[in-house]
Amino acid sequence: MSGGTDMTARQRLVLASNNAGKLREFGALLAPLGFDVVPQGELGIPEAEEPHATFIENALTKARHASRLSGLPALADDSGICVAALDGAPGVYSARFAQLAGKPKSDTANNAHLVERLAGIADRRAFYYCVLVLVRHADDPCPLVAEGRWHGEVIDTPRGDGGFGYDPHFLLPELGRTAAELSAEEKNRVSHRAIALRKLSGLLQEARHEGIQQD
Repeated sequence: MSGGTDMTARQRLVLASNNAGKLREFGALLAPLGFDVVPQGELGIPEAEEPHATFIENALTKARHASRLSGLPALADDSGICVAALDGAPGVYSARFAQLAGKPKSDTANNAHLVERLAGIADRRAFYYCVLVLVRHADDPCPLVAEGRWHGEVIDTPRGDGGFGYDPHFLLPELGRTAAELSAEEKNRVSHRAIALRKLSGLLQEARHEGIQQD
């Protein structure tokens, strides 16, 4: 691909999300890698449909959509919480778990519905999952894909006022705290997104060695 911008230079990267929590996390995590993250909403880009049953298919769809409409490299994540006793649910439906049951769409409703579904169940193992897909242009044939898993347990009573989503109910046994009780700096070191981003950073280094550039 010729006439492109070297990915080693600092550049804008459109984030295929309008989630304020994700923007804060990705902005902090990607700044050291030389990217200025711009949410797609600031560029007038509508959210893409997420019709797929897997995280990776949804993330790739969102990344290509944002890149095509912006003309910029795009990063998308698809993430959620997977609970062992619920066969991996909520999974890709984490953001609208309660809504699918006819309840309001909100973090509070989602958490309440999850706790309700787990009533009487002893096995509370769960993990947050994140897959990141970075496309250098909309038709990038070699998207960079990285995943991360953050293991914990679901607790009934929320703790902490940080984070977002299921964080107040996601207990990290080795720390004795929930994700919502971690500082932003702590979470950005150990979360599923942090794990995935470290992997993505390695993939970016490989791509630079291969001379892959953005159209």
